[in-house]
Amino acid sequence: MSQSTIKSLIQDTQPQRKIIHLDMDAFYASVEQRDNPQLRGKPLVVGGDPSGRGVVAAASYEIRKFGVRSAMSCYEAKRRCPEAIFVRPRFEVYRQVSQQIREIMLSLTDLVEPLSLDEAYLDVTGIKEHHGSATLMANWLRAQIYEQTQLRASAGVSFNKMLAKIASDINKPNGIAVITPDQADAFIATLPIERFHGIGKATAKRLHEMGIYTGADLRATPVDTLEYEFGKRGRFYSEIAHGNDTRPVKAERKHKSVGSETTFRDNLSDTESLLVQIFEQNADAFEQLTKKGRRGHTITLKIKYADFTQITRSHTLNTPFPTAESAHYWLQKLLADAPRHLPIRLVGVTYSNLTSLDDLNTQPDLFGL
Repeated sequence: MSQSTIKSLIQDTQPQRKIIHLDMDAFYASVEQRDNPQLRGKPLVVGGDPSGRGVVAAASYEIRKFGVRSAMSCYEAKRRCPEAIFVRPRFEVYRQVSQQIREIMLSLTDLVEPLSLDEAYLDVTGIKEHHGSATLMANWLRAQIYEQTQLRASAGVSFNKMLAKIASDINKPNGIAVITPDQADAFIATLPIERFHGIGKATAKRLHEMGIYTGADLRATPVDTLEYEFGKRGRFYSEIAHGNDTRPVKAERKHKSVGSETTFRDNLSDTESLLVQIFEQNADAFEQLTKKGRRGHTITLKIKYADFTQITRSHTLNTPFPTAESAHYWLQKLLADAPRHLPIRLVGVTYSNLTSLDDLNTQPDLFGL
């Protein structure tokens, strides 16, 4: 009996997975508009300042119609929309709201995999509430989130993570979309390859050069050809073109480190914009450390490139980093030491090798230089 036959038999005996991808609508900007009525209905940028310095961390829907997106320079955002209003991020507030939303999710299932502060996967397979309907569960989650936070969320429902994530973007904002097993093949066939999670601009360009523009084109391409062009990711591309994504929803685990990362809507190349984003993630990570009563001896910069390869660069001090700003020198150095052969799609900052603040308080000279 072939391995593919065995795999098929195993799948036939298992219940159909039910996956929800929940994505908050313009999360940072929506929180700011909720908390400040004067910002409601206005073209809002979270991050940077009106002088043009910095990078857009989030954009309200009112300003998106001008073509303003996250990771765009604030100078360009101001050029496209002179009436833009700029506010600084309040990561501590966003994190508190995110935790509130997380508790709502966990009241439905323990299988919650956060991707960031504003999105998560839920595996609701086998849950009996709401008549066992993942669609009803997703709508219940959206209603509960709005009732408790006054924030809107969109949801995608399907039988795997890839399709659920794509579905959550179909009817944004404040919408829901469902892709059933019977609909999947036809849906994937017409889907532009740029819409597949995991295929960025650089990969899409190479696929276009191979004459591949849709899911149907990708599905018809031999896996050997894709592996030759893209290495082991080529097989992943072939699998998703056939609707196969067996990745489990992984419940959040406690780590011995604290970090923050962000994925850019458009890849970045210039050092100034990257440093703005890195320093913002550093500030967020350090705030989390402080809330936990910890300090870190080791700081790590994570970089993911346009082709989805990633590297980390770390530096360790004998004494822990006393402030977020004290890490800026080393973060700049770590970025300068990293290869810059491709545009960058994600940066992250993590503190590890942690020390309790209570322990440091017994050693008042520990922060001395």
